[in-house]
Amino acid sequence: MPEAKPQTIYLKNYHEPEYLIETVDLNFILEAEYARVVSRLTITHNPDNKARNAALVLLGEELTLISIALNGVTLTTSQYKLNDESLTIADVPQNTTFTLAIENTINPKANSALEGLFVSNDMLCTQCEAQGFRKITYFLDRPDVMARFTTTLIADKTLYPVLLSNGNKVAQGELIDNRHWVTWEDPFKKPCYLFALVAGQLECIEDHFTTMSGRDITLKIFVEAHDIDKCAHAMQSLKNSMRWDEVTYGREYDLDLYMIVAVGHFNMGAMENKGLNVFNTKFVLARPDTATDMDYEHIEGVIGHEYFHNWTGNRITCRDWFQLSLKEGFTVFRDQEFTADQTSKAVKRIDDVNALRTRQFAEDAGPLAHPIRPEAYIEINNFYTLTVYEKGAEVVRMIRTLLGTENFHKGADLYFQRHDGQAVTCEHFVQAMEDASNKDLSQFRRWYSQAGTPVVKVEQTYDAAKQSLTLTLSQSIPGQKNAAVLHIPVKVALFSEDGTIMDASVVDTVAINNELTLELREQTQDFIFENVPGTPILSILRGFSAPVKLQMSQPLTELAFLLRHDNDSFNRWEAGQKLTASIIFELIDTIKQGKSLSIPEILIDSFKAILEQTSPDLSYLACLLSLPAENYLAEQMPVVDVEAIHHARQFVKRSLAAHLTEQISALYLQNHQQETGELNSAAIGKRRIKNLCLDYLSQLNTDDSHQLAHNQFANAKTMTDQIAALGSIVNSENPEKQACLQQFYQQWQDEALVIDKWFSIQASSTQPDTFTVVQSLLRHSAFDLKNPNRVRSLVGAFSQANPVHYHAKNGQGYQFLADQVIALNSLNPQVASRMVSALTQWRRFDKQRQDLMKQQLERIINTDNISKDVFEIASKSLA
Repeated sequence: MPEAKPQTIYLKNYHEPEYLIETVDLNFILEAEYARVVSRLTITHNPDNKARNAALVLLGEELTLISIALNGVTLTTSQYKLNDESLTIADVPQNTTFTLAIENTINPKANSALEGLFVSNDMLCTQCEAQGFRKITYFLDRPDVMARFTTTLIADKTLYPVLLSNGNKVAQGELIDNRHWVTWEDPFKKPCYLFALVAGQLECIEDHFTTMSGRDITLKIFVEAHDIDKCAHAMQSLKNSMRWDEVTYGREYDLDLYMIVAVGHFNMGAMENKGLNVFNTKFVLARPDTATDMDYEHIEGVIGHEYFHNWTGNRITCRDWFQLSLKEGFTVFRDQEFTADQTSKAVKRIDDVNALRTRQFAEDAGPLAHPIRPEAYIEINNFYTLTVYEKGAEVVRMIRTLLGTENFHKGADLYFQRHDGQAVTCEHFVQAMEDASNKDLSQFRRWYSQAGTPVVKVEQTYDAAKQSLTLTLSQSIPGQKNAAVLHIPVKVALFSEDGTIMDASVVDTVAINNELTLELREQTQDFIFENVPGTPILSILRGFSAPVKLQMSQPLTELAFLLRHDNDSFNRWEAGQKLTASIIFELIDTIKQGKSLSIPEILIDSFKAILEQTSPDLSYLACLLSLPAENYLAEQMPVVDVEAIHHARQFVKRSLAAHLTEQISALYLQNHQQETGELNSAAIGKRRIKNLCLDYLSQLNTDDSHQLAHNQFANAKTMTDQIAALGSIVNSENPEKQACLQQFYQQWQDEALVIDKWFSIQASSTQPDTFTVVQSLLRHSAFDLKNPNRVRSLVGAFSQANPVHYHAKNGQGYQFLADQVIALNSLNPQVASRMVSALTQWRRFDKQRQDLMKQQLERIINTDNISKDVFEIASKSLA
């Protein structure tokens, strides 16, 4: 247990800072073993805070204080109080600006938590969001204190030839003893969480971008020398992002220089520090032979996300950390739309909803459920969650749905105009949307403070005499006491039997292309469709217009009909998912009864029709042919039956492969072409559909299917094809499995990101020996518990992407995870706390598994010196 119970921070207790910092002059003397930091702060009393004579409390952790001077006078130890978390000066000037100079040292080499200033492969770099700056120097470390920073870096030229910080380089020079210095100045006020520093032996590629007003922006991407040939895609992605933000939102970049640095040890995906983005290498480095098509898409999406933060996060930032979704939800929405415009809108929407429903819905249904604007936290790093990010993006999407695209962009313009340079709240964002559109969003605001996933129940009654359809919608939020009645946009269309959309109407609802957006604002609400000539087939929640679960009875014949005829790409796919899931759940019941299994002809016929159709979007075709994920199926069961889900789903997969071998093989061969590594949508689509077909055929475990996978592996020209073939081999009884794994490792052992894939593919295998393999991989020379990417690739993949083995009845998976969490706790609490999430859903399982998971959570909590990051997640899970 922690020595003292960690303090809970509450939104209701927010108060304006007593003091503001106007300017910050930072001096870093960077050595191989330590860094000396000299800060000079210009401080003034905050006029918005009415308190007077308050002590100045600066936050600082893991710092060695050398000296403090107030207005040039050195303070004695009796004039301040120092503890492990803060520096307090009781007596500071009240009616005038004053200066405070602080000198301290830090040890970046010992910083395995990767917060503040740390070392990655001999490179010095920073991560200050959310509260890392206090590990660099004493400061008012809160997002509503915004200051102008000037930073000077001094270092040995051989150790650290490249010295970077935020803003513009304004001066540089040489010193004695092979040392040099560089000064950077950021002209924009920013909170300290956006501060960045990088120093190391780096090379860069350079390009330029001309803005819509004609300004020339220099673009630089810095990497270690051996990665310089993997930066071209990231650079093009940056330019694509800049152009898209200009065209779509009218937002132009504001500095003359934009820099990205790729770092091998990083807790997150990337960080939007003003003018100097620090990225996990995973989201920068790519060549066709080392990165998959999905990697390329993710790189472009994350590059875009961090760039878009320049306006939605940097120019306008959060008043406090409870408002995190203000910047993250809006920016995720922006990066999703950007990726959709760059790739396939249909596939992107499906991918985003899949992630939301398999992971965020689980978060909403468990003990860690929280609103997108939480009310309290112990450790803010634990609130960088799918709820804040992904559900936050859906809330923004709903606003656009309710307002319409034109009014939504008027609202965005007003938001940027009103609040540029400010630290604001979610309320400011919604208010701008209201004022620009004259749309009342007062009830909609409840989405910001309501936890849980709403369930919308749908009932329909058709009156042939009146030619009317009554649609009764009701809403509830299971597991949430006194749940608020939300404002939910529900997009609907009615189909006739010939596959055309009916021209029906609802009072006070405008139809666009015969699609209506119903606004559910009551617990139960009737919507009457008039001029409905016959019993319709309902397509509801089109485009996934709200992050809700639907309860609606639909026969398999209707789902098969929508799978063939629905013109909404999301709902067409969704019909196929529901059709397949219904059959899988029927098979689960059959398994429990001990009867023999078979799949109905309606599923075979539906898949056969899809396989035989010509599609201009092969990536979307692959989505239509993909089965629901095991985690998604588990979300729909009151008590998760891990083995039955896996058994039933695998049976469906094998049966479809057996019944449709001819069609699947033909589609594979049709798209198995000589690869050149092109990244256009046609080439990506061919690879995606081909590799899905290979996955199906591998289920047959025949000599032919084994040979097909081995041939693709041996002759692959792209990582997309090679890793797909290896996955098929590892997840089958292919006799070449060990030889291929060894060959892959030997080929790519010097490429860290590729070896991450090698770990993951084994950790997520469903073969019987997987747990033994995972245990052995922990001892592999390439595994490093201090590297977050490596931890995620092995421990994360096993616990989060391999339910059938992680949830083994004997509890060995749970003990394995707890062992790693405890080991990580002292090294990197952030990564440790994220790993705990795989134990938090224990209530969803049978009694035996519940007891085993609780036992490991209690073991974690009772570990000596448990971090507050891990304590918060584990204790809330058990509460």
